[in-house]
Amino acid sequence: MLKTLSLSLDILKMFTKEKPTWGGRELAAKLNQNHTKIYRILETLEKHKFLLKNKETKKYSLGFAVWELGHTLTENFHINELLHPILERISTQTNESVFLTIHDGEEGLTLDAVESQTTIRFSVSTGSRTPLYAGASYRSILAYLSDEFIEHYLTRNLVKYTEKTLIDPKEIQNDLQLIRKRGYAISEGEYTEDVVAVAIPLFYKESILGSLTISGPRFRITDHEIDEFVQTLFEAKQEIQSVFERYGTHFGLSAI
Repeated sequence: MLKTLSLSLDILKMFTKEKPTWGGRELAAKLNQNHTKIYRILETLEKHKFLLKNKETKKYSLGFAVWELGHTLTENFHINELLHPILERISTQTNESVFLTIHDGEEGLTLDAVESQTTIRFSVSTGSRTPLYAGASYRSILAYLSDEFIEHYLTRNLVKYTEKTLIDPKEIQNDLQLIRKRGYAISEGEYTEDVVAVAIPLFYKESILGSLTISGPRFRITDHEIDEFVQTLFEAKQEIQSVFERYGTHFGLSAI
């Protein structure tokens, strides 16, 4: 029973922004599982509206039940009421995109985002997930996880998303040390070409919770802008962590 539940959750996690639809046999091959077992789970998830099945292609996508859970999560976290206005203010102040990422296992999950109003901008979708090694938003989280976690994490197969993606464990470890030393992270074009990101870690009761990031196109961001972004992020960090401290139980953080 527990193995089936675990496999069901693994299946749901396969539906991402980059890969929103899956066929049954395709999923079975990717997860190295018996296709009969996979189809049985898919049918159950469809029955309970966690997945939708396209009658023509026979492929599956996330269903309304997942949306309802996400909506409930956002309401419980009071994102719009407490944190979204902070992100909006930073975006207006810097004229760049701003997003809030939380640590979720071996990934970073975009919890909220405000895009720049400029014609050329960096777009990020709420609910998108990215590995913790790829880019400032995510390494600023990885840097404050345990040494054991980091060492184990860096033994995995690291995908090179662009020519600038750091995949060498030693280079990543060196950058993590630098992040811990100065308290923020910078990356350029590691996950998306020609995009600069500046991020700071966010904590709750001395445990890493996530990160706050300002990001935009390389041609518009100079060293001077980066220095200003760092100052803006540090100021906002105090405000956001005050929200966490005051309303931690509303954010579901009491167990952290």
